[in-house]
Amino acid sequence: MHRVLILQASLGSGHLSAANALAEALRRLGAEARVEDVLAYASRVLRVGLPRLSAQINEYGPQLYRMLYERSDDVEITTAFRQNRLMGLLSQPFLTQLDGLIEESRPDAVVAAHPIAGYILTLRKQQGRLEVPFYVVVTDFLAHSSWLVPGVRRYFLPSDFTRWALERRGLPARLLEVTGIPINLEIADPKPAAAMRARHGLPAAGPVITLFGGGIEARRVRLIAEELLASELPGTLVSVAGRNLELAAALSGLSDGPQMALRRLGRIDFVDDLVAASDVVVTKAGGLIISEVLARRTPLVIIDPLLGQEEWNADFITGVGAGVQLRMPEMAARTALALLQQPGRLAAMREQAARVGFPEAAYTIARRILGDLAAHPA
Repeated sequence: MHRVLILQASLGSGHLSAANALAEALRRLGAEARVEDVLAYASRVLRVGLPRLSAQINEYGPQLYRMLYERSDDVEITTAFRQNRLMGLLSQPFLTQLDGLIEESRPDAVVAAHPIAGYILTLRKQQGRLEVPFYVVVTDFLAHSSWLVPGVRRYFLPSDFTRWALERRGLPARLLEVTGIPINLEIADPKPAAAMRARHGLPAAGPVITLFGGGIEARRVRLIAEELLASELPGTLVSVAGRNLELAAALSGLSDGPQMALRRLGRIDFVDDLVAASDVVVTKAGGLIISEVLARRTPLVIIDPLLGQEEWNADFITGVGAGVQLRMPEMAARTALALLQQPGRLAAMREQAARVGFPEAAYTIARRILGDLAAHPA
């Protein structure tokens, strides 16, 4: 039985979700898979300081984050390799416990599901301290240069556009494989909209708009919900607050509109059911959530993307015609309602989503890794 170690970093939930999906696919294909957070093996300075710094920059200095993100994205591949090797060297003193993890788990292959993991693995590879192959799973639709490190056996990419962009940077085509981002395995199974509506008590007739507002300012989400509920279009609005208690409180006073019914939800374990049941999904532009929605062929209205990678993800969705991106969340309700009154446009968006969605991404990556290991045994 092959053993695969998957390394992610607890700087956002998307990387962990992708890592867990890939691990489950590997297990179902007969391998042993283990997911670990590299920051759990870091010194307290890095383990506590890095997530705190990242959260504070995102909340209080988004323009600074965008500037840092874009200026650190180097087009020249040799410069990117050099910068990322330096990042590995700088982080090495804070991650000495990681060597023990790799030795103890004795993997046949290692997967980096976050750039920090890539820095660490490439450095160990160059120093002769990692003898097994390692892979990189890119979880953003336009790969920032922080993902690019030497010594990788294969990069698994979200889209043809990602591959095109990396080839232009100078990465060999033989290392690049378009698989999609690994997502929840149940998304590979058919889920008719009618069945999902019946399962969760949603009306069989009329449009359903699902608003995932957990990562969006509560005031803005309430404004979107109020405008949708005031609409004269018959339908159902499903608002999902997730773990955002402030948002749940902000929406608590809302009720059904004259034509639009309201279903308020908090933290749920049936996100995929809702996506399958919906005619339109309104959300932010995290790589994982938009990959899940694309895989269900549901049109997207993307609002309030984080400056940096989410902006690029949103540009991708708009560029391929699978959804629309709005800089003003205040336009979200009008946009969703307008789309619902243009069935031809919605159908075209569904077709484009089908073209760029990868419901079996996790299985595809797992099969490739296991195939490589079978073809090149240690």
